[in-house]
Amino acid sequence: MAARTIPVDFVVKAVALAASGGLELSYPLSIAGIDAETLNDPHARLTAEQVTLFTQAAWQITDDEFFGLASTPMRRGSFRVICLTLIHTPDLATAMSRMAESTRVVSGMPPMLITRGETTTRLTVPPADNSHLPEQAREKAGQLLTDFRMVLVHRFAAWLIGGRVKLHSVELPYQMEDPATGKLYDRMFGTRVTFGASAAVLEFDNSAMRLPIVQTEETLADYLRQSPNLLFTARDYDSTASSQVRRALELGLHGNAPGTDDIAEMLSVSTAHLRRLLRQEGTSVNQIREDVLRDAAVSGLSRGDSIDELSNKLGFSEPSAFRRAFKRWTGQTPGAYR
Repeated sequence: MAARTIPVDFVVKAVALAASGGLELSYPLSIAGIDAETLNDPHARLTAEQVTLFTQAAWQITDDEFFGLASTPMRRGSFRVICLTLIHTPDLATAMSRMAESTRVVSGMPPMLITRGETTTRLTVPPADNSHLPEQAREKAGQLLTDFRMVLVHRFAAWLIGGRVKLHSVELPYQMEDPATGKLYDRMFGTRVTFGASAAVLEFDNSAMRLPIVQTEETLADYLRQSPNLLFTARDYDSTASSQVRRALELGLHGNAPGTDDIAEMLSVSTAHLRRLLRQEGTSVNQIREDVLRDAAVSGLSRGDSIDELSNKLGFSEPSAFRRAFKRWTGQTPGAYR
């Protein structure tokens, strides 16, 4: 399947916020192959490998797994220690309880809180103190760090049990004005996200909490070597029509690309009903197809594939058509991007 790409804005925010706290991240940017032109292009996309290299290098030079966004650093290796305390637990409920206990003694981490109900378990992620940052940077820094921690807990829980963890609900303590970005959060967590809540909360179904831990210290070592790659490369956790259409189109990259009628038949719905579902989600088959091709093109160029190879692989009639499409997707020519 096509590797997902990541909007450059994720790194732009991290760099700007770190700079406001006195941290300079030009070395991580160079390690990841992210230049100033890319940072200044709002349409630019990065591969998961680039964002992983940037993050790992930032951890290395700052000795802080929170990139300087919290007033008290979370020293490198802290997450590894937390993981080792819960890798031998019997089930996800015990693992999450132990994670919450660990955050009480790890510097830089306000303790997570667990509230158990009859059918669901709520994990509250309190905000980290960032009073060391200029006042104008604190709100954005808090949002970025909250998002990172929420995704980390959710995806790590899924890795522990070797499968997806369905969430009952997600609440975030800030407003989201942009509907398109809000939909991205829905896809990221696999459930409708409520913004403007009183606290950041992941609400797990208790059926998931009873699932056994299948990972070992050996697989944990491999996971940590790649971290945080799995945060960016894990598949969507939802079953929306747009997600299913994307998966069908990704499969088509390796063979005959399905048309709208073909996809509707695969999903056992009429073509008209599929179009209605996608309209309700603010997208279309053509838009999703463009996203899939864009991500495949960005990933291919990052691997060193030639323009001719990518043009042929992605079904363009000629390389010039591929070049025009890439410029439309990213604002750059393939040559300039490379």
